[in-house]
Amino acid sequence: IWCAILVAAFLTIRQGRGWLREILAQPRLAGMLAISGTLIAANWALYVWAVNSGHVVETSLGYFINPLLNVVIGVVFLRERLSVAQWVAVALAAGGVAWLTFNYGSFPWIALCLAGSFALYGLIRKFAAVEAVQGLGVENLFVFGPAVLALAWFESQGGGGFFSLRWGGWTDVLLVLGGALTAIPLICFAYAVRRVPLTVVGLLQYIGPTLQLLLGVFFFGEAFGIDRAAGFGFIWAGLAVFAVDGYLRSRRRIVAQQA
Repeated sequence: IWCAILVAAFLTIRQGRGWLREILAQPRLAGMLAISGTLIAANWALYVWAVNSGHVVETSLGYFINPLLNVVIGVVFLRERLSVAQWVAVALAAGGVAWLTFNYGSFPWIALCLAGSFALYGLIRKFAAVEAVQGLGVENLFVFGPAVLALAWFESQGGGGFFSLRWGGWTDVLLVLGGALTAIPLICFAYAVRRVPLTVVGLLQYIGPTLQLLLGVFFFGEAFGIDRAAGFGFIWAGLAVFAVDGYLRSRRRIVAQQA
């Protein structure tokens, strides 16, 4: 809700009130953004639930897996071809997930749902011909109404958090800031991806899940024994192969263009 309000205000200040009509006048595009909005809302909801339920380490796993899952989706839906190194990276990541499932004792469904929903979101946004921030604003508005109705129901059942005497005004401030902390990185990403090489962007995206992992282990005190570390190790090895292969490919393209 607060992300929708803040992004809509940003777009209205920047582009005037016509930014929403421009999208709604294209039914196919609007439908794609309705689907992508539902996916990103489900991703956020699962992430927030997981953090509050003591699964911060597993959420980090989901965002480590995501880049490799994007590669698999590219093969399945876009008929892209993988290099040998990329196949090795995907195999290592799959091995890590299998290890976590059978040796750690539980299927990493949170991680896979987070990675899957965000990867499908990216696939839809790839085909949706719309400016990044404008698309984000429309997506949020599609789920704004259902979110307001859900919160109204929670409030009526005594489970709401906004304007709650039990939690105090500081919690209300944090809820609003949560919307900003959702919107601002996505807006910055939309601008940065046009100015920074994609290989650099790809490597920078591993900072987020790394910080999540460190917070989960050292701040929230979640378990991270040898079995879990081994599973993560397979996935990190896959990411390393993937990142190095992407960097070398980028360097070869630059050299070819300069030749």
